[in-house]
Amino acid sequence: MVLDRLKQVTQHVTGTAPRPHPFDPLSGSEIESAVALIRQEHGSLHYNAITLWEPRKAEMLTWLADPNHTVRPHRVADVVAIGRGSKVYDGLVDLDEQKIVRWEFTEGVQPLITMEDLQIVEHVVRVDPKVIEQCGIIGIPKEDMHKVYCDPWTIGFDERFGNKVRLQQALMYYRPHVDDNQYTFPLDFTPIFNSDTQEIIHIDVPSIRRPVNQAPANNYHPAAIEAEGGYRKDLKPINITQPEGVSFTVDGRIIRWQNWKVHVGFNYREGIVLNNITYNDKGNERGIFYRLSLAEMVVPYGNPEHPHQRKHAFDLGEYGGGYMTNSLALGCDCKGAIHYMDASFVNRAGSSETIKNAICIHEEDAGILFKHTDFRDDSVVVTRGRKLLISHVFTAANYEYCVYWIFHQDGTVQLEIKLTGILNTYSMNPGEDTHGWGTEVYPGVNAHNHQHLFCMRVDPNIDGPLNTVFQVDAKTGPGEVGSAENKYGNAFYAHKTKYTTAKEAVSDYDGSTSRTWEMANTNKINPYSHKPVSYKLVSREVPALLPKEGGLVWKRAGFARHAVHVTKYEDDQIHPAGRHVPQSSGEPSAGLPEWIEKHGDTSIENTDIVLWHTFGITHFPSPEDYPVMPAEPMTLLLRPRNFFLKNPALDVPPSYALTPSQKATLLGGFKGTDGTDKASVRV
Repeated sequence: MVLDRLKQVTQHVTGTAPRPHPFDPLSGSEIESAVALIRQEHGSLHYNAITLWEPRKAEMLTWLADPNHTVRPHRVADVVAIGRGSKVYDGLVDLDEQKIVRWEFTEGVQPLITMEDLQIVEHVVRVDPKVIEQCGIIGIPKEDMHKVYCDPWTIGFDERFGNKVRLQQALMYYRPHVDDNQYTFPLDFTPIFNSDTQEIIHIDVPSIRRPVNQAPANNYHPAAIEAEGGYRKDLKPINITQPEGVSFTVDGRIIRWQNWKVHVGFNYREGIVLNNITYNDKGNERGIFYRLSLAEMVVPYGNPEHPHQRKHAFDLGEYGGGYMTNSLALGCDCKGAIHYMDASFVNRAGSSETIKNAICIHEEDAGILFKHTDFRDDSVVVTRGRKLLISHVFTAANYEYCVYWIFHQDGTVQLEIKLTGILNTYSMNPGEDTHGWGTEVYPGVNAHNHQHLFCMRVDPNIDGPLNTVFQVDAKTGPGEVGSAENKYGNAFYAHKTKYTTAKEAVSDYDGSTSRTWEMANTNKINPYSHKPVSYKLVSREVPALLPKEGGLVWKRAGFARHAVHVTKYEDDQIHPAGRHVPQSSGEPSAGLPEWIEKHGDTSIENTDIVLWHTFGITHFPSPEDYPVMPAEPMTLLLRPRNFFLKNPALDVPPSYALTPSQKATLLGGFKGTDGTDKASVRV
């Protein structure tokens, strides 16, 4: 078995099999080859994660500039494994050289909770005597334990247990019928599960007991809708077809579309990773972003009562957005002509597993791209736009997150996230006061206030890796009304603040000044505007982190304290809440706060930088969000500013065009210089 795996690696090294692009995710055979090498030296382990250790940036940029005359970066596997007693090992395996190049025991941390870890817990709680006893107290007989369910979460951090032992907390529910929505029947106690011994070690029980909900089930499956009157009958089909095929091309994992070129990667934690994003500007392939990803998120809940303080999920760092990714279905998750990409991961035993159709790539109509009608003669040019979507959907217990990276024909990159799924719920007695920490969305169902805060990692490459970030605020001009410089008081301008160090480059959103942030290459000036070429971050859904300074969430989610941070690029600074997030105490705060504390005085001006942006929503639940939540979108834009000489989408064929001379032809038989009638252009 070991020799077979090593032979497969040798095949791609010697060229007898297609060699993956250095940014490509690890294949199933590469994952299993890494496992084989580790087993040879370290024996039996449980595997938490094996993913691509991305090539070092300096090496990769050299290769990208001249791949035919530069040494190809090695394929290296980044490994997290768990031994007996919750011991965590971090390693690197060079697949080209067929050897382990790093292997370390990492003390005092716990790696993320995998889907396999989650699925074990439900089986254990159903047979645990202490859980059965608590179920009986609130009205569930022993013979109904097969109707008891749980959503296992990481425990976050609980000072009673620390982080030496790998723990989960089980949020408990009941289903009277197998098709019922379990979140209508939340249970009031919380077992603590030891993942190492696979046993319940403690149960948190509230001082005020809440018997199992006696309200009727509140369901959303087809039979339940039919029982309430059925589905709407007035919807007609909408067919999306591309009879001539799609407008993009796929070469391995490199997508080319409408002057854009992007490599589509994927890993167990961030999900989609976009690399080496360029735009062909009239034959000149210009760099825009080296790497884009959704790097972390936190969902803090707002009920201060014990043990709800532990409910603040880092869905990427504690579970993995890639691990939780759905296998997408044509016509449901995506419509039209679709190109899918799969994703391979390691399981607990060390075998590779594949999520089919993990990534969906397709085009959509984008409405009006640009238009102008001349009021004098009704001459008009209108061009409809199109957009390319690269998306995945992941399910984090009760919530679904739909992540769309969207490319537009005018050079804009958009990130849109839609939230749907089911509210996290807790039990409540009839007439119980929620104290404002939640809403009774259905009789006996308390949905707590919470936030969804996402952190986008932007590694700019605006005409090269030497970039500078400016904060841009709309400000009123100087001078009082009546003064010579601002007589009528109407002057305003864009005030730019240059960030020069990481400690200085910490800022919050300010809607009153329409605040944006520009990533600029100050070495290259637009000849028309005389301003540096740049890309602007436009983001307006930026709530403040509501848990208080010094509290548990504030300490653990340091990246979410501000809307924007900027750091000097470091190869290993990928995860803004730290590499290993579960059961971290936040003392010291890992990730961004740690990096800024250590290197905050280092210059970030005209150098290789990373911009980290935290955005999201604050959610006060309501009955309209239940029993399943209509998708709530949020969006942000990365837009070119002074990057092009003119509108880069002028060459998109118009949907309709009628010039003044053509209008005159229609009205009075106007002849062109060639003697022919002129007519409007339709596409």
